[in-house]
Amino acid sequence: MRIKVIIHQAEEGGYWAEIPAIPGCFTQGDSWEELIENIYEAVEACLSVEVEKIKIDPSDKILDFVV
Repeated sequence: MRIKVIIHQAEEGGYWAEIPAIPGCFTQGDSWEELIENIYEAVEACLSVEVEKIKIDPSDKILDFVV
């Protein structure tokens, strides 16, 4: 998966990053190396959700939406 990340220099030093494709997904790091590591962790945390099994009845309809 390719995803764009916007990197900012933090006023207090270090860096912070935002991932626009994942609302609310932000991270920071005191060094470039720490920031890169934290970006991977942030994306993984933001995308990991517990999925419950959904019971689908034959009368149910499934639609795919593109927004």
